[in-house]
Amino acid sequence: MGPITVMLNIQTTTGHNDLRRAVRQLCSRFDETYWEKHDADHEFAWDFFEAFAKAGYLGLTIPEQYGGGGGSIGDACAVLEEVAAAGGGLNACSTVHTSMISLHAIVAHADEEFRRKYLPRIAAGEMRVSFGVTEPNAGTDSTRITTFARREGDKYVVNGQKVWISGAQEAEKVLLLVRTAPREQSARKTDGVSLILVDLSAPGVRIQPIRKIGRNAVDSNEIYFDDVVVEASDLVGSEGEGFRYLLDGLNGERMMIAAESVGFGRWSLETAVDYARQRVVFDRPIGMNQSVQHPLAAAFMQLRAAAAMVREAVDLFDRDASVAEQGTAANTAKWLASEAAYFAADSAMQTHGGYSFAREYHVGRYWMEARLQRIAPVNNQMILNYVSERVLGLPRSY
Repeated sequence: MGPITVMLNIQTTTGHNDLRRAVRQLCSRFDETYWEKHDADHEFAWDFFEAFAKAGYLGLTIPEQYGGGGGSIGDACAVLEEVAAAGGGLNACSTVHTSMISLHAIVAHADEEFRRKYLPRIAAGEMRVSFGVTEPNAGTDSTRITTFARREGDKYVVNGQKVWISGAQEAEKVLLLVRTAPREQSARKTDGVSLILVDLSAPGVRIQPIRKIGRNAVDSNEIYFDDVVVEASDLVGSEGEGFRYLLDGLNGERMMIAAESVGFGRWSLETAVDYARQRVVFDRPIGMNQSVQHPLAAAFMQLRAAAAMVREAVDLFDRDASVAEQGTAANTAKWLASEAAYFAADSAMQTHGGYSFAREYHVGRYWMEARLQRIAPVNNQMILNYVSERVLGLPRSY
């Protein structure tokens, strides 16, 4: 399958043309075949990760005094959209965004010593960081986590279990959401929760890979912590404030995931349009048929709308709008973009017909990965719950 020849004018940000071109140039060294092989072999893309870090994109949103680029959330969205649109899909995005997503809590809330100790290494790609929130019995309801960090002098002792932790097999550390006070002893269910950076090679850490149906170039894992000792200085900010720190970073995470989803949709749609122009059945291109044209046209319009919503969310974030405004926009962007990306990927599958199941065409890989974006890092039903309650004022349903 040749390179994409149709380039659609769909972008989640404005004013990043030079940055986008540079990212596209970097990604062109790692084509669809590269990502197909790494996915099939369940192999982490170290050379892509290192090239991305060397170019300065990994530390894009880290302040310059800590070795980063001092960029904005809009910069990050532009970069991740182009990564997703370049043929690597979620394998490529997850290779680099796992560390990026955990950065906000450190930049915004860690003390100066913590930031100087770790941020330059993260920016340089010397230290990969996973993010550990979800537990087997505490998925979306993060207040019910039971992983506990008990303070003993200048140390914490961590016990518990996390699940669906991306990249833990290659990461040096995991930024862990833990309880430092029992839920039943806290005034509010969100109290007594903290963020702490844990060494994944420490005694008492056991990592168990999860077999998956897709996105296999980046591992997902269960992690068990059995009396794992952590320096108290590796606590992010203040004890008991971790849930607030987590929420503070969610809007940025939603925007970056939404931008990636738009990139997903772009690749799927551009690939489908190319194929529809070239594939001849009954002596004419299948792109002449309205049954092929109309889903692709609808996918284009959905992606344009989603991209516009991401731009609005980025603008509100940059203008430091109210938390409510930012939350509504970021969640709306994530829902619209992930739904549009999946529709585009599914339409690409239908356009390719039986060839969509041939791995050499890559559309099946994008379809599989685009489906995950409707579930993670927050499932779209919870976004509908958020809008129903917080925007429409309807009674809480859960």
